[in-house]
Formats: sequence, C-alpha cells, structure tokens
Amino acid sequence: MHTSRSVESGKSGTERTGGDLSGAPLPTPSGTTSPAPARWKWYLRKMRGTPRGSLPRVSAAEVLWSWLGAFLGIGAVGLAGQFVLVGTDNLFMIGSFGASSVLVYGVPHSPLAQPRNLVGGHLLSALVGVLCYQVFSPIPGLAEAVAVASAIAFMHLTRTLHPPGGATALIAVIGSEELHSLGYLFAFVPAGLGAVILLIVGLLVNNLSAHRRYPEFWL
Repeated sequence: MHTSRSVESGKSGTERTGGDLSGAPLPTPSGTTSPAPARWKWYLRKMRGTPRGSLPRVSAAEVLWSWLGAFLGIGAVGLAGQFVLVGTDNLFMIGSFGASSVLVYGVPHSPLAQPRNLVGGHLLSALVGVLCYQVFSPIPGLAEAVAVASAIAFMHLTRTLHPPGGATALIAVIGSEELHSLGYLFAFVPAGLGAVILLIVGLLVNNLSAHRRYPEFWL
C-alpha cells in the first residue's frame, strides 16, 4: 500500500511562496523588490505544477477494499433511507455522500477522511447551508456562493475540513422545496446521520484489511 501525502499541509500556499499578490512588492532572491512584470511571471510559474506526477498506482487488493467499503457504505445509507424520512423524494441520499465515500474508503488514512472531519464537516456545512438559504434565498447565486465559501471557512476554523462538506452546504441551498422544508433538521438527518452510517461502515470494513487502519485519529 502506498503512503499518501497529507492534503492539507501546515503552511499555506502564500507562506510557501513567501508572500501574496497584494500589499508590498514581493522580494526577489537578492532581497530587492520585484517589478510588476516579474511578479506576473512568478504568478504564472506557479501554475506549471511540479514534476512529481500523479498519485502512484495502488494494488488490486486496495481497489477491492475501496469498492467494498463504498458499496456497503452507500448501500447502508440507502437502506436507512427506507426507514427514515419515509415518503420523501429520497432525501436521505445526498450527492456529497458519494464524495465522502471516496475519502473514507479510498484513502482512509487521509486527514480529511477521519471521523472528526467526516461527521463534523457534513454537520457544520449543512447548518451553514441552511442558514445561507434562509437569509439569501431571494438572490440564489449569492446564497450558493456564501454557503460554500462560509462552509470552507468554518471547517477550517473548527479543524473539520472535509471537501464533500462544500457540496452539502450547496445542496442545502439548491435542493428541492421538500428538502428546504426540513430546515435545520437537514443538518442532522440526513447529513449528520448519513455521515455516521458511513463512519460505522468505515470502521467495520477498513480494519478488515491487514494494511489499513481506520481511524488515524478521532479528535
């Protein structure tokens, strides 16, 4: 099994590059200030990427464990939907759970896949999304932008960063009237409860493999 790189490093992109694009001119290696053309060249060079390449291939066993976990996790959420929110338009299955499955079952060692991030990210993002819909619904585009941006900010602040949380916040805004009628209940059912189900399946399936351990941390 390969070892993945942490998705979120301890330093921001601006810290690594030595400054940002606003304020004082960027220092050059000689310590002098950089003229505007040089700043633009530096800015564009950052888009080249690095020669490290894409993620390494994983073994067939890893592929099968990822498939099994995702199959059982999404299946369990779908089954729970038959008993929770009965009679609704399949509200229990939200698209962001598919993205969570990639992390929890595909890269269970990722910091963004851990229980704190999985459950906290969905729950917090759903609350933010519902609030943004209620406040900004007369201007849909604004509600969508504020919901996703604020969800990311609050996940950062609470150390619950989970990329699918951005989708959960967006779903809270663009969902059907039936979903909107749930109000803040949406944050707990389906968002919170669905995330807990994915977590339980992750605990049961990932630890069956001799090469996997889940979670890496709880809090």
